[in-house]
Amino acid sequence: MKNLSKRDLTLVGLMLFSLFFGAGNLIFPPFLGQSSGEKTWLVLGAFFITAVGFPVLGVIAVAKSNGLTNLTKRVNPIFATIFTVLVYLSIGPCLGIPRAGSLPFEMAVAPYLPDSVSNVLALLLYTLVFFAVSYWLSLSPNKLVDRMGKVLTPALLVLILVMVAGSFIKPLGNYGAAIGEYGTSPFFKGFLEGYLTMDTIAALNFGIVISLAIRSKGISDEKAVVSASIKAGLIAGVLLAVIYALLAHLGAASGGRFGITENGAQTLTNATTYIFGKPGAILLALIFTLACLTTCVGLITSCSEYFSTLTNKISYKNWVRLLTVSSMLLANMGLTKILSVSVPVLNAIYPIAIMLIVLAMFDFIFKGSTIIYGLTILFTGVVSVADALGQVGIKLSFIAELISKLPLANEGLAWVVPAIIGMVLGICIKFGKENLSDRKILTNN
Repeated sequence: MKNLSKRDLTLVGLMLFSLFFGAGNLIFPPFLGQSSGEKTWLVLGAFFITAVGFPVLGVIAVAKSNGLTNLTKRVNPIFATIFTVLVYLSIGPCLGIPRAGSLPFEMAVAPYLPDSVSNVLALLLYTLVFFAVSYWLSLSPNKLVDRMGKVLTPALLVLILVMVAGSFIKPLGNYGAAIGEYGTSPFFKGFLEGYLTMDTIAALNFGIVISLAIRSKGISDEKAVVSASIKAGLIAGVLLAVIYALLAHLGAASGGRFGITENGAQTLTNATTYIFGKPGAILLALIFTLACLTTCVGLITSCSEYFSTLTNKISYKNWVRLLTVSSMLLANMGLTKILSVSVPVLNAIYPIAIMLIVLAMFDFIFKGSTIIYGLTILFTGVVSVADALGQVGIKLSFIAELISKLPLANEGLAWVVPAIIGMVLGICIKFGKENLSDRKILTNN
């Protein structure tokens, strides 16, 4: 059995890190840091669970299940199709890819444009170039390891380390005080903030990209592919945790000096301008663009690979073209509109994704039991979807009132207890039926 070399494994791990690490991953930790102040490390520890732990487990779950489709089919074939399509659409052309295209412009380019330049025209030109490069990189998924692992990811890491190193050479100041829920409910706030990275959902998508990347290196044995996927996930997870910790520190120190800003991009702008002066704006623009570009390429690739399996009429390359063009058009709607839609959608499907990963991790016990998977996801989904609908103004009074009385509802985690109840109920039914069947066999004998 041929295994991936250490060098190639490192490159795949770097590639996976770059797929995960988009602009959202860049701006959320600094904002978390400035808002948490002296409680930064407690909040960050909870943030790691949903922003690092579950994404890594997601890669492992998909690898062990031989694809997201196989994993979701354990619930129900109809659910498998609907949920998988919804995941790929939300993390891809409807939310994730347009956000990756518009965010670097809004945060690192628009603030420095002269008043005489139209933001609308500038955004159009920026996204044309951005998505043209994304399109070119996505056309050859088998070359992603070399292009991203050897070039784009190291460049991104170097730029981030330069920014953070500057904060130690020219210190920003002491941490400030925690504000709002960051002070009153630091653990739960950090846990929920991890949703915004989208990485647990993205992990379900990127499994197919990682598998292709590993196979492109001549690895064909299924066990070797799974093993390499797990190791690549761990490499990416460690890198994510380290970078998040550094960025959170930068945000906490920046908050102590400049106070609270509206978002993490402004936090980074304040910090880099203070440390590097005007060149800091260029550094930040490069970091944002590279972070978004690598994530965008990963999303276009994974979505195109999946949708090309649904129909023979549209090839992989045509899906790349379709997703690139549609995402570019949506990116020109502006970041604010994109983000206003993304939060409720994430709150609806993130808990389901988390529980699918949990179930997959214990599948050596559950053995793909439809009753366990089905009841767990049913109980989780009813609460998470109803909760998300309430956030956009669609409230079913009876269900809303019931959800509000559930444990952890005030912390935004009303789905947790129903999920556990569904899992326990499924386990009881499964093993109850097995015991009954065994007794009948013994009786007949």
